[in-house]
Amino acid sequence: MELLRKVSSLLKEKGIKIATAESCTGGLVGHTLTNIPGSSLYFDRGVISYSNRAKVELLDVPEDIIEKFGAVSEEVARAMAEGIRKKAKVDIGLSVTGIAGPTGGTKEKPVGLVYIGISHHGGTIVKKFQFEGDRLTIKERACEEALRMLLNLLEKK
Repeated sequence: MELLRKVSSLLKEKGIKIATAESCTGGLVGHTLTNIPGSSLYFDRGVISYSNRAKVELLDVPEDIIEKFGAVSEEVARAMAEGIRKKAKVDIGLSVTGIAGPTGGTKEKPVGLVYIGISHHGGTIVKKFQFEGDRLTIKERACEEALRMLLNLLEKK
């Protein structure tokens, strides 16, 4: 909760607007960001782009990127973050794509693999994570790391 308070405070203080594009977290990041009173000052919208079709239609993720790298990839996380930032016309676009399990993993892309992207006017950052645990734990860890990445960016701005 302390992490969320810091993020919320900095977003309000700096007048920064954010939008989220989430796949494996199913809207948990957006839900968490709006748990603070006054979140309408910084939170514009959230898109749950669970299917590849949703990523293409709602976020302008190029189909060829999904076909070449897969929905769970650095390239797709980058395109999702940039897509939501441009579509929503906000300062920051934050994306999460991954495999929460317990099924769907492969040797190359195991359960718990998550990519988090943050697009801002200075560029786009994507980080890869490998979380352990059950489905809910993986979603919660991904949300926490997304907020941590956001905090690191905000503290530098």
